[in-house]
Amino acid sequence: MAAPEPAAETAHGALAGLKVLDLSRVLAGPLCTQMLADHGATVVKVESPSGDDTRRWGPPFLTDDTSAYYANVNRGKQNIVVDLATDRGRAVLAALMSDADVLVENFKAGTLAAWGYPDEVIRERWPALIHCRITGFGTEGPLGGLPGYDAVLQAYGGLMSVNGEREGPPLRIGVPVVDQVTGILAFSGILLALHERQRSGRGQLVDSTLLDTVVSLLHPHSASWLADGRVPTRTGSAHPTIAPYENFATRDGLFFIGAGNDRQFASLAAVLGEPSLAADPRFATNPDRVRNVAELRAILAERIAVRHRAELSEQLLARGVPASPVHDIAEALTAPQVRHRELVVEQDGYRGIGVPVKLSRTPGRPAAPPSPPGADTRAVLAAAGWTAEEIAEALEGGAVTARDDDASHAARTPNS
Repeated sequence: MAAPEPAAETAHGALAGLKVLDLSRVLAGPLCTQMLADHGATVVKVESPSGDDTRRWGPPFLTDDTSAYYANVNRGKQNIVVDLATDRGRAVLAALMSDADVLVENFKAGTLAAWGYPDEVIRERWPALIHCRITGFGTEGPLGGLPGYDAVLQAYGGLMSVNGEREGPPLRIGVPVVDQVTGILAFSGILLALHERQRSGRGQLVDSTLLDTVVSLLHPHSASWLADGRVPTRTGSAHPTIAPYENFATRDGLFFIGAGNDRQFASLAAVLGEPSLAADPRFATNPDRVRNVAELRAILAERIAVRHRAELSEQLLARGVPASPVHDIAEALTAPQVRHRELVVEQDGYRGIGVPVKLSRTPGRPAAPPSPPGADTRAVLAAAGWTAEEIAEALEGGAVTARDDDASHAARTPNS
């Protein structure tokens, strides 16, 4: 398989012409492939007859077979349902891999090998294929091959231990940050492998694990432990090495202030009507403020408690002090700057999060809403070179499944 030709200037997205086979489920893999689709890649999502688990992760549900969770990480993809437990289904898989530039999967270790496609066979049969494998702990080592969800890795990797209030228990971070960052790192690894393939003409394995991700997210706590051996503790909304850097109560809600340097602290003190704080020996430098953070917090809390969030935010930002009201999800997704950055999209009945990677000449864009299971089965197999008779045989034998509205859906398939 040859490396893809450069996309035409008029083609949509930086990855136009790239063909991606998405065998992943749940979050990290689907997010990675959605990012590829947002930037123009043609992505074929393969689901088992039982479907991606997250189709049932609700309520809320958008349709009978699509949860809001599933919809937010599976837009812009063609969809084919394949029973990979059958010989005919595995023949479909081979045809799809033959037509792909990138394969993304997060099967339990050894699954592809059990179906006849171990790593060495993939490299031999499809030497230019970039194979992205996403696992919990990797495939080797003491925990190699064992399953792992986001929260399990938050616990195992130490991330949970530094999240929560000082006197409270360790808490799971309220978004699946390990899964999501793993998806972003997998996206980055695929782009690196594509760039290298331009020189070598060869694909390679992109080995992404939730464990690697969670350990990479431990900064600055990991850096501190490596430096002095002290085990970091929970600090709530506060920062362990910067002060003030935490939530404060105002008259109308919580407010976060992050004064990262002495100039910003002096500006904060001036806005609060206490300019002398910046010259106080207890608070003159950041190390001083961290050592005396309890005293500093008490002084600031008294001044901030009488202020309104919006007014205080405007004054501090005007002076270059990073600060913000602590928004809930509704406030965040309706904030004027969020809408200005097109971070919420609404089109064709679909509502989701916009494209976070902004390119000036080849911008990404959200493509079609998530496809129903099997909506593109016939079209995908025809594009892979299967005849109408072969497709009918696969459908009749149950190796693949198609929806009745397959043909009409194919006409609006994204990025094809």
